[in-house]
Amino acid sequence: MLRRRDLFAVATAAAALPRPSLGQGAAARVLKFVPQSDLTVIDPVLTTAYVTRNHSFLIYDQLYGYDSELMPKPQMVEGHTVEDDGKRWTFRLREGLLFHDGEPVRGRDCIASIQRWAKRDSLGQALMARVAEMTSPDDRTFVIRLNKPYGPMLDTLAKIGPSALFVMPERIAATDSFTSIQEVVGSGPFRWKADERIVGARVVYERFDRYTPRADGEIAWSAGPKITHFDRVEWHVLPDAATKAAALQNGEVDWWENPPNDLVPLLSGARSVKLQRANPLGTVGSGIFNCLIPPFDKVQARRAVMLAMSQADFMTAVAGTEPGIWRDNVGIFTPETPLASDAGMEMISSPRDLDRARAELKASGYNGERVVLMAASDNPSLSALGDVGHDLLKKLGMNVDYMVADWGTVVQRRASKEPIDKGGWNMFHTTWTGLDSLNPLTYQVVRANGHDAWFGWPDVPEAEKLRLAWIDAPDLASQKRIAAEFQKVALENAIYLPTGQYFASTAFRSDITGVLEGLYAFWNVRRT
Repeated sequence: MLRRRDLFAVATAAAALPRPSLGQGAAARVLKFVPQSDLTVIDPVLTTAYVTRNHSFLIYDQLYGYDSELMPKPQMVEGHTVEDDGKRWTFRLREGLLFHDGEPVRGRDCIASIQRWAKRDSLGQALMARVAEMTSPDDRTFVIRLNKPYGPMLDTLAKIGPSALFVMPERIAATDSFTSIQEVVGSGPFRWKADERIVGARVVYERFDRYTPRADGEIAWSAGPKITHFDRVEWHVLPDAATKAAALQNGEVDWWENPPNDLVPLLSGARSVKLQRANPLGTVGSGIFNCLIPPFDKVQARRAVMLAMSQADFMTAVAGTEPGIWRDNVGIFTPETPLASDAGMEMISSPRDLDRARAELKASGYNGERVVLMAASDNPSLSALGDVGHDLLKKLGMNVDYMVADWGTVVQRRASKEPIDKGGWNMFHTTWTGLDSLNPLTYQVVRANGHDAWFGWPDVPEAEKLRLAWIDAPDLASQKRIAAEFQKVALENAIYLPTGQYFASTAFRSDITGVLEGLYAFWNVRRT
């Protein structure tokens, strides 16, 4: 969270920063973008970091996309048929789909991409649990035959929350899902320029002139024609909010992904800058416990943190005090969406009792052992969440080792299941778009099947049983009932720490148009 002196620094930097500082040359066909952090992982299967997902949307395409009603629509697929009482799905690819190496996209590429992605993703795992076989009878066709009907088939193939399902060549998709790919080849609207990559400073993408957009459909979220209006997209990694704000105001960059809410009043007063709500479903915060090692391997220790925490504290730190910019008393699912409920919410909404929480922590067996809390230094929202989390654990009496590093380092370290003296960790904070927390399948943090779960690896069989039962719910009423039971179990077991919901803006130059809501995509965007 920015302080008053930081706001002064932004204004000073905007007036003093020399132009141009990010390179010379005609800018009409180049879009300069400031991402939330540097790109440290290039493989969209290997991480759920949004910066990697956004990078991947430039390079890869998807089988289906979501429209403005969040309904899956064909993207790479021309169409599909369903037979055998929902147990045989046949998909036909569009003509003209090419990978960046010139090879056509084939059905077997799609199958290999689904298989690799599904090993790491909760929706993919749910699908593959019902797959009898996948075959490609010809280059433009692939068939998924199920042993049991799977209702959310199209939502699974259209998934855009990390890890999103992207199609890559079979030879690359053959890479083990726990090993990073070494070759970046997609069939999307841009190609990655590995030769222009400067770690910690710049990522470059070049328009793929053989990309064929869909000929029809609404351009919204990830659906519709992906028409590009720039020859190059450059990501520039800048050191702090003051520098980013100054670069945007001075015209050195075109678009800043995630300005902190503290800076919104300053940027909204600049005639050269436009602000747009980044996501109509907002962003939800989550504190992630490592459930494999002490102290948070004990449910009682995790509950102690939940009983002591205040969502209002977290959200004020992230979003400020402007009315309507954040919500507390937020449960598992995105507020004001069908599955949101008050089931089990006494764990969050009851009066905070620090003494009771300390007693719970002591009863769990905690005795002053070192607790490693990770936080991102280069993302203002994650940094603010980390600071509040640090204060919370200290108030509980924990011996906190507050490890602050860039987000890329946090992303890499969170994959470790080792004890803290061997590079492990106990807790970190992250955020998700409201789209990603709509239901028990899309929300990664509520997967509770131990070592196969998302980072933190909670093991709560009752929650996992309800999560899987939700797939077979015959109607919305049944889905709501199961989701309410699921939320109660998830909160009682403190699978993770829900820290509230907030709304953020994205900022771009006033001559930039076509920025989509809900997704940081680089098609449809143009300079007027």
